[in-house]
Amino acid sequence: MSEDSQTEGEETYVADEQGIAYSSESSPSADSPARPATIAPAAATGRRKEAVARVRIVPGTGVWTINGRTLDSYFPNKLHQQVVNEPFAELQLEGRFDVIARIHGGGITGQAGALRLGVARCLNAIDVEANRPSLKKAGLLTRDARVIERKKAGLKKARKAPQYSKR
Repeated sequence: MSEDSQTEGEETYVADEQGIAYSSESSPSADSPARPATIAPAAATGRRKEAVARVRIVPGTGVWTINGRTLDSYFPNKLHQQVVNEPFAELQLEGRFDVIARIHGGGITGQAGALRLGVARCLNAIDVEANRPSLKKAGLLTRDARVIERKKAGLKKARKAPQYSKR
């Protein structure tokens, strides 16, 4: 048996000139750039609770314009900024697209959720084969169907009943 090869059962590992053994599993190399992505414009609609977001993404430098304002001024809360940026983070495409969105209805959290769904749907439309599996696995393409429950007759709110009095 030579120094370069080593046999264990049926698996054979051969060391290259740097002494690194090859295996069947591939790992991304550190020097390779972020995976090439299709860069094209897209548009989609996202909804969450009562909020509706009409989103357009175009190739650019990562500028967000929401109802004519920047991301920081529209969503001052860092959590909401992180939520709307999730689809780009999942696909490692931060800074590659400009986002233009018109949002109306609902509150801050609902609007952030609607914008996230709209951005995810745009990225899905751009390159279905490359982007859809990771977006789907992260749950970013599913519309959150939870909405406020309606008030029922005889109750104070949707579920709160008047206080029971025995006598």
